[in-house]
Amino acid sequence: MTPPAPASADTRTPPRLLALDAYRGFIMLAMASAGLGIPRIANNFPDCGIMQSLAWSLSHVTWAGCAPWDLIQPAFLFMVGVALPYSLARRRDQGEPYARTLTHAFWRALVLIALGVFLTCQSRKQFAVSFTNTLAQIGLAYPFAFLLTARGIRTQLATGLAIFAISWLLFATYPSPSPNFDHAAASVPAKELGQVTFPGFFSHWNKNANVAAAFDTWFLNHFPQQPQPFVANSGGYCTLNFLPSIITMLLGIMAGEMLRGPRTPREKLSRLAIAGAALLAVGWLLGLFLCPVVKRIWTPTFALYSGGWVTLILAAFFATTEILGWKKWAFPLVVVGMNSIAIYLMSQLLSGWIASSLRIYLGNDAFSGTWGPLAQSLATLATLWLACYWLFRKRIFLRI
Repeated sequence: MTPPAPASADTRTPPRLLALDAYRGFIMLAMASAGLGIPRIANNFPDCGIMQSLAWSLSHVTWAGCAPWDLIQPAFLFMVGVALPYSLARRRDQGEPYARTLTHAFWRALVLIALGVFLTCQSRKQFAVSFTNTLAQIGLAYPFAFLLTARGIRTQLATGLAIFAISWLLFATYPSPSPNFDHAAASVPAKELGQVTFPGFFSHWNKNANVAAAFDTWFLNHFPQQPQPFVANSGGYCTLNFLPSIITMLLGIMAGEMLRGPRTPREKLSRLAIAGAALLAVGWLLGLFLCPVVKRIWTPTFALYSGGWVTLILAAFFATTEILGWKKWAFPLVVVGMNSIAIYLMSQLLSGWIASSLRIYLGNDAFSGTWGPLAQSLATLATLWLACYWLFRKRIFLRI
């Protein structure tokens, strides 16, 4: 494998990008907040438009479309891509051979996949192999993203278009579900019909009646599954989501390489804003006739549409920290952003324990009442932040 040739602007390892650390911290805190319990609280205010709007913003859409909450995973993948050019430049400038860097990339991918499977088993409280967890999806896509880093914009664009076409063709050429398709047997309840199914050509992207769901029915049953063989994912998530996810990571790589380049900060901001707006428009337009915008199966139009939003969010952080020079405000986010894997694991494994422990010291009624879910979420989030702050002060950063 021939290592990518360094660009002429990469003569020195650049400092950490504050905007990226702050962005990463913001996304991880959002993820760990569990929506601040607002969707549960909103059930008590069915006639309040504000509460219902907040609940929609802090929940995943049922199938087609994209709410702000649906941008957390795309942002996570996008930031992995943005960080890759910086990471490779640092390793290269430290004199690390490319073969060793490549080996580390594949090892990192395997660890991420293993952690994803582990977290899935922990959440289900049973051994059931699945690769739809965010970490597992990153691990599956990571080797491809690594190999595309520093390969040049033309190669990257051509590869992104090829992945887009392959992802679309896999679904478009797979037979549509028949009128007698048993949705209930595919873990699609009757109340969801009409929300997760489409008429006509778009039916190729129906929930659990598509090529990715069929692949998982075959593939996942090669692994031990408890308590019974795998039939379908109740949320419609699929292993093959990682393929169009590479597009999301590739967008991050291109953004990271641009940010490391010689352009002025204002030029970089302009390019981020234009790219984000263009991706939003193209993703939305293609979602009208090519294939629907669906996060749960990560359609290629969703990769573009969500890619536009996460690029614009990066532009906002970049404008605040690099153009306006407002840096001190970002410290609480940076504390978390520099230990993103740590807070992800803690939130997945310890949030329930933290909440129950807080009840011991604050009283069993501390999180009761209408606004109890909000109080519990804030208290748990504060505890997780303090843990990250302690790690930050001790200069302990969990790396893979």
